[in-house]
Amino acid sequence: MISTIFERTAAEGEGVTTTGRRAVLVAGVATGAAALAGCTSAPGEQPRRPSVAEQEAERVARAEAALRLRSVTAARSLLERYDAALAAHPTLAPRLTPLRGAVAAHAKALGEGGTASPAPGETPGAKTTGPATPAASASASASASASASGSADPGASPGAVRVAADPRAALRELAAAERSAADGHAAALLTAPPEYARLLASVAAAGAAHAYLLTEGART
Repeated sequence: MISTIFERTAAEGEGVTTTGRRAVLVAGVATGAAALAGCTSAPGEQPRRPSVAEQEAERVARAEAALRLRSVTAARSLLERYDAALAAHPTLAPRLTPLRGAVAAHAKALGEGGTASPAPGETPGAKTTGPATPAASASASASASASASGSADPGASPGAVRVAADPRAALRELAAAERSAADGHAAALLTAPPEYARLLASVAAAGAAHAYLLTEGART
């Protein structure tokens, strides 16, 4: 590249004085150096390191995505228990079907990361959206991988979950599973972002109510 510039510069300087030719050559050298710098500096540039604020935002986003994934996984696991209990004891359908529908709605709302804050016992099934923050972007992958569609995971068979042969024992097992899931959602409140924390609180309260209804039903 530089040799070409020099050759062109020398040719241009044949018709000028010695002083003028020297000035032209100096200009050619400067132009060649600039061109060489442009050709060689870009590939060797070091990639820009993220700032402290960007690193912290990424850490928070990953932590929130992991929290959302755990919450959805817990809800889906509970949903699978309901499906297994219904498959094992069809006579419990009138009692379990409404609760199962609420759990399915909880799983869907947790997967969507909705901002709705329903009252305890209500079904947070309305689809909501949050701001396009880094945390929301990271949690989208968790929501996609564990999104609930209102039914148990197609790859999981209800028979994979062991259910007590006695219907009343099966109800007690479901009650224990509801309490465990509710405790997990309540514990997640400590690190959840505000809007998601409100949703977790509502789901946890609904789970506690379900556990009570299942326990009372087991006594009848």
